Amino acid sequence: MAFIDFTSAIGGAAALTAERHLAPAPVAPTAEPEVTADRAALSALEWLVVSLARRDRLSSLREPGRIAVAMGVLFGKQPNPRLADPKLEALRRLAVHAWHQGFAVPVSAVKSFLAAGYTNDHYELLLASISSARLRRPERR
Repeated sequence: MAFIDFTSAIGGAAALTAERHLAPAPVAPTAEPEVTADRAALSALEWLVVSLARRDRLSSLREPGRIAVAMGVLFGKQPNPRLADPKLEALRRLAVHAWHQGFAVPVSAVKSFLAAGYTNDHYELLLASISSARLRRPERR
């Protein structure tokens, strides 16, 4: 490989030391903040929770009543679809509402989703994804 000495092109070592002591030029502020393409992204685990929530019933969002507990004792317990992680559980609950009701998601579910640490961009991404999946493949009943 060849070595090219660029210090001689700009005035030698003295010019380099003089440039180091100069303050950097101020950068003009931009009018709009930079928008990145991935400002609202869900992880692979979160997308898995959303896809699994498609099979959950709305009744999985409620606490089991006395009759359900008694039936569980008699016939065996149903698997609990609730997740141990509160953030993922808030995502699952919102996804269950969105899979069954579309854009008519209860305000309480949205508030708990936002309180879990998600943003409005995550909310819009989730609803757009679920609604497009609902339109592509109608669910059999």
